[in-house]
Amino acid sequence: MTDHKGKLSPLLKQATGITAAKGEGAYIIDPEGRRYLDFTSGIGVTSTGHCHPKVVEAAQKQVATMIHAQATTVMNPRLPELAEKLGELTPDPLNAFFFSNAGTEVAEGAIRLVRQVTGRPNIIVFHGGFHGRTMGSLSLTTSSVGLRAGVSPMMGGVVVAPFPHAFHYGWDIEEATDFCLKELDRIFVTYSAPQETAAMLIEPVQGEGGYVPANTRFMKGLRERCDKHGIMLVFDEVQAGFGRSGKFWAHDHFGVTPDAIMIAKGLASGFPISALAASEETMSRGWPGSQGGTYGGNAVSAAAAIATIDVIREEGLVENADRMGKRLWDNLHVLKKDYSDMADIRGMGLMLGVEMRRNNAPDGDRAAGILKECEKRGLLMLRCGPYGEIVRWLPPLIVNEAQIDEATSIFEEALKATA
Repeated sequence: MTDHKGKLSPLLKQATGITAAKGEGAYIIDPEGRRYLDFTSGIGVTSTGHCHPKVVEAAQKQVATMIHAQATTVMNPRLPELAEKLGELTPDPLNAFFFSNAGTEVAEGAIRLVRQVTGRPNIIVFHGGFHGRTMGSLSLTTSSVGLRAGVSPMMGGVVVAPFPHAFHYGWDIEEATDFCLKELDRIFVTYSAPQETAAMLIEPVQGEGGYVPANTRFMKGLRERCDKHGIMLVFDEVQAGFGRSGKFWAHDHFGVTPDAIMIAKGLASGFPISALAASEETMSRGWPGSQGGTYGGNAVSAAAAIATIDVIREEGLVENADRMGKRLWDNLHVLKKDYSDMADIRGMGLMLGVEMRRNNAPDGDRAAGILKECEKRGLLMLRCGPYGEIVRWLPPLIVNEAQIDEATSIFEEALKATA
């Protein structure tokens, strides 16, 4: 007889064995009161830490005033306020915003916008990128075959170009960049003619694909080609943006301005909200009815996002991400001298990855074992990469020196325990 008691789907797998009863700053607390240093940040979401008092206060105030003001029916006053604050942070001329709930939805919005604005069908993405799990955004995603398995065919019009992942290729940055730009030019004459290419869409620092930063020459090469051929350049800043890289936007490291930016994760410290930014002129060229959604730009989430921006500015969290990221980088490189299986350390700011290898092959089992040993010792982390071989460091932007040092000490213990 069927058990009708409700259950979670068995496909929802937890990375840890922890039940989070409470969140407090950089810590998660389980029902027994044990504290865990949270270096997952809900996959880069809790930028101001768990339950920052100013974010909590803003959300509570909004809950008591208006919870749901559907954005295409009535105006929620928090949305223009949030748009004004975001406009102070996005590069000129990106001053118009479409708000939704998650990164995958603004990826879908970006697909619609670039195709409508240009009248062209094709979108070039880059190998290893992650852009979401809905069918359009999933079709742009190549970080892991498991995400796409069993749901083909994918959306048409997607062309995958190589990303300058120098460590993967076994080259230096210059060689990898030369190769990738040449292959991109080859795509224009073999796969997607420039006049049929609507956009290039890229993560300035790849997330799920392994915490791989792009580089200045490569990004400037994309901008030059887009300008030459009338192609839109879209940056997916969902994970790397909002201060995580040590600059407010990860693309700030490269001196390149996009035509659109995808924003989510750290935008509201855990409340679901996302945004697509473009110029007002670009947005106005989209077709009527192409932007909307029942819950997009929820009033409570918008209030939390406004408070998050204020906290990031008032507490200097972008600068803190830069300082703490450098401290973590230095700590990890000290460990690397004694642990050769830490084959590569890469990333920017508080978005760092350690690639574990054994016998010159990706070692996902070792990375998984390290995470379990860290969990036993009170540190929560995640993996990424196509083989699950990357131990990723993703603490909240409020993290301090003592917490960075404690985490790297626990990581060393886990390295020893899994050797």
